[in-house]
Amino acid sequence: MGTRSLLLLLADGRFPAGAHAHSGGLEAAVAAGRVTDLGTLGAFLRGRLATAGLVGAAFAAAAHRAAPAGRRDAVLARLDAELDARTAASALRAVSRRQGRALLRAGRRVWPGGPFAGLPDPGEGPHQPLVLGLVGAAAGLDPGDTALVAAYGTVTGAASAGLRLLGLDPYHVHALLADLAGACDATAATAVAAADGPPEALPAAAAPLSDIHAEDHATWEVRLFAS
Repeated sequence: MGTRSLLLLLADGRFPAGAHAHSGGLEAAVAAGRVTDLGTLGAFLRGRLATAGLVGAAFAAAAHRAAPAGRRDAVLARLDAELDARTAASALRAVSRRQGRALLRAGRRVWPGGPFAGLPDPGEGPHQPLVLGLVGAAAGLDPGDTALVAAYGTVTGAASAGLRLLGLDPYHVHALLADLAGACDATAATAVAAADGPPEALPAAAAPLSDIHAEDHATWEVRLFAS
């Protein structure tokens, strides 16, 4: 399978890593009345791309670059600690690790010879962006393509959830995603450039309101999405 096909495979929401079960914080934002229509969904997606998208893409690219390194364990441990520090909400840390565990399971089955040893796992699973970086390396993608998958995934999951939560026209939602294509490319490029530096210098863009929503969402007894 060619590199472009593998890129599409990883970016496909049907890849069996459990992403379809998460709204990227949209469910809580809808319940709070902050996302109500196509326009506010677009603003939500742009904000998510500039924060979680940039951070996740940078850490995925950095993990990819650590894949062939002789000190992979040490580098991944530093990346894990830095990503933990950038994820203020305990609910979001748990979500990242659950998604990482699911992606790792899929990655090991699809690419059994992949460089998956050395991933930090405090018991809940490794962080999803770190796993994505190693899965991208196992698939033969370069750091830029891997960062693009990360950035793209932060908006497509929430956009898909918006169809169910808001009953929006799917044509309009996908037109919105098409409009965000250039921003996804730019985010991935910024992330790859940042991944050249030490782990502590990676992007730390934050969204405090999303952290608050995530903690609230985790207490709900009835919900459509896991996050």
